[in-house]
Amino acid sequence: MKKRILILSSLLLSFSSFSQDDCYKRLEEAFSKRGAYTVADDMHRNVIISYFEKEGTRCVSGKARVENGQIVSIFIMYDDNTYELLEKKFYNEKKAPVTIDNGISQMILTPDGEKFKVIFIEKLKPKQKTVKEATLPDGL
Repeated sequence: MKKRILILSSLLLSFSSFSQDDCYKRLEEAFSKRGAYTVADDMHRNVIISYFEKEGTRCVSGKARVENGQIVSIFIMYDDNTYELLEKKFYNEKKAPVTIDNGISQMILTPDGEKFKVIFIEKLKPKQKTVKEATLPDGL
């Protein structure tokens, strides 16, 4: 009986790790379907930072400054609504400044081996309206 419970609990744990949402994949799908408005030069206070790790992706809140179409600074948001500047140097895969395409940054790398993207969630275009189907009255 104990063996069954142990096997069942380990199966549930493994399935729960597979069933976790891949936050970046969901965001990427939304942006590719709906598109994004241009990200202007400014401090964007509502961005999602998606870290790419061995286990999958992890998304955290933050803010980012954009100048000349490039991300120049990134801040991570904490539980107490404070921000901390990411002081590490960061760059794209070509070791150049990071640009933004369709509301999502290029892959960002740090010297420590971190990999992440910045998603400008407020620039996501709204869902398109759908036509409401008519309901026919009874007794026709």
